[in-house]
Amino acid sequence: MFPLRLLALIFVSSATADPSPEEKEEEEKKNRYDLMFRRGDLLEVPRTLFTHFGIYLGGGRVAHFIPDIMPVVSTNQLRIKQMVTNTRLILGVLAKCGSVRMDSVEDFAYGADIIINPMDKMCSCAALQGEEVARRAEKLLGDVAYSLLWYNCEHFVMYCRYGTVMSFQTFQFCKTMRKLLLSRGVAKVTAVLVACLLVYLRVMDTWTVLLAVLLPFLLWMAS
Repeated sequence: MFPLRLLALIFVSSATADPSPEEKEEEEKKNRYDLMFRRGDLLEVPRTLFTHFGIYLGGGRVAHFIPDIMPVVSTNQLRIKQMVTNTRLILGVLAKCGSVRMDSVEDFAYGADIIINPMDKMCSCAALQGEEVARRAEKLLGDVAYSLLWYNCEHFVMYCRYGTVMSFQTFQFCKTMRKLLLSRGVAKVTAVLVACLLVYLRVMDTWTVLLAVLLPFLLWMAS
């Protein structure tokens, strides 16, 4: 019996050998991120045309909402879990489909600097407890309908951390578009273009003229 016990001890010792250098490095990364961030922190990273947001879950993992066409065209989970490319992202925006997914901090940040909890000073609502924030994010993991204006990554993190669904980026975009489109200059240009179009088409009946006048008038009044 003793030789058998000795062999069993040797087998167990070999099975619980030291982890590989790659595993050690991965574990060190997770520990380092857990020192930098707390579970439930809101993370912000700048992108080319917009700012991206996520919720830190711990262990070097981030939950974030991103447009993605892949879940619509494929059921292969290995392909879906791969990092979202620009093509997948753009097609997801056009198709209005996305997913709340869990990625590593590196894949989430994509080489950009990470800002921690920037909304705490901007939002009038107090932040929820970190565990509740993370729990909300984890509960929403999976496919979700995406809207660039009405439900994007910022709406997602605002709900998770503050319990309110809003987006400062969307508000600023709509405000800028309002200034560009609902201006007196645009109203004047529209009036001239409509008049030229009526003359060119030689359409001068009462209803057409009224409709043609209505558009620049509404733009003028809204400016």
